[in-house]
Amino acid sequence: MNASEIDYAAVFQALPGAVALFDTDLVYADVNETFLRILGRARDQVVGRALSEAFPDNPRDPAVVGMRRLRDSLRWVETSGERDAMTPHRYDVESLDRPGVWEERYWSAVCVPVFGADGRVAMMLHWEEDITELVHTRGGRGDGNRDMALDAELYSRARELQRVNELLRAAHAREHEVALQLQEAMLPNPGCLTREGAAVRYQPAVGALNVCGDWYETVDLPGDRCAVAVGDVVGHGLAAACVMGQLRSALSASVRVADGAAQTLEALDLYAGSVDGAESSTAILCVIDESEHTITYSSAGHPPPALLHPGGSVDFLDQATDPPLAACPEPAPRVQAGTAFAEGTTLVLYTDGLIERRDEDIDVGLDRLADSLDRHRGLDPESLADALLTDLTPPVGASDDAALVVLRL
Repeated sequence: MNASEIDYAAVFQALPGAVALFDTDLVYADVNETFLRILGRARDQVVGRALSEAFPDNPRDPAVVGMRRLRDSLRWVETSGERDAMTPHRYDVESLDRPGVWEERYWSAVCVPVFGADGRVAMMLHWEEDITELVHTRGGRGDGNRDMALDAELYSRARELQRVNELLRAAHAREHEVALQLQEAMLPNPGCLTREGAAVRYQPAVGALNVCGDWYETVDLPGDRCAVAVGDVVGHGLAAACVMGQLRSALSASVRVADGAAQTLEALDLYAGSVDGAESSTAILCVIDESEHTITYSSAGHPPPALLHPGGSVDFLDQATDPPLAACPEPAPRVQAGTAFAEGTTLVLYTDGLIERRDEDIDVGLDRLADSLDRHRGLDPESLADALLTDLTPPVGASDDAALVVLRL
């Protein structure tokens, strides 16, 4: 039997543990039979209902916040894309036979993300085990003193684990704040983006501190010229943001003294070889000459910029692509190409988070970008940037960073 012949719905229902599936609105999408049996509910009393409706917290005991803890865990899983093993906790359940009577219950639970075809969290799987018998005194069975001591020890351990979890969450939040401050400090001065007809968007992936390893840089050059670059560091989070800042600064310095786009990336290639974590980063550099109406460009393994012509046709600048930065044992000369443009042309630089999807050829994403540019060609750069993000990024939780620069030439 191969995977296509397996009835996964039947497998889900046969699982011996209590398992539930939530959608991103925290509505029960499905539960298995074990879940219904342990919780004492019928399927129509759970499936299709929100978590807070199906299993509210005990209104008579505000200290018991099991539903809110589960809600927070599910939201964290959706945002981070990571699993969360909850500390043992109390989550009382109202008796169906005796409305208003709440059964004291204790649970050990794990919440796991389920990713959709677009790489974003589409659902959350929740597994839980009823550990009430381990926590409650088992009056009349065995040594009552021993049971009470065991209960006290388990409760103490649970409280310790809960406190550790809270400290880890606080540390995560603090690291997030520091990373965002670092990233903001490393963002470039607007440069030629201060002129009319320019827009930039910077969208981190969900999770991994919500901090980008993607970057952009703009530099005003002598004459009526401007350099615009976009790059992508492998990975996410604080480490990627640090590498991003180093590469962006190095390019900003190199483009001011190098002779053209290719020579700038050759210098950046040498520098990347000395920076831990910079290997296989990608970058694209365009040098725009407004007086000559030309663009010269060079790419280090980066997706090609798009050139939207006033009539709506789209060309991709893909004639000067070399391997990513520090990807070769020995640096080598890089290629450079050029193209002319008419007044009113729009140049769009971006990172792969805008166009790439798991299990999809990159050409599909490029076609999607070209189609969106054609449909929105009458928009100003700010509106066009928003439209591109709406069209091209999944609606829930981006799984990859995306940087986008739109220039009306």
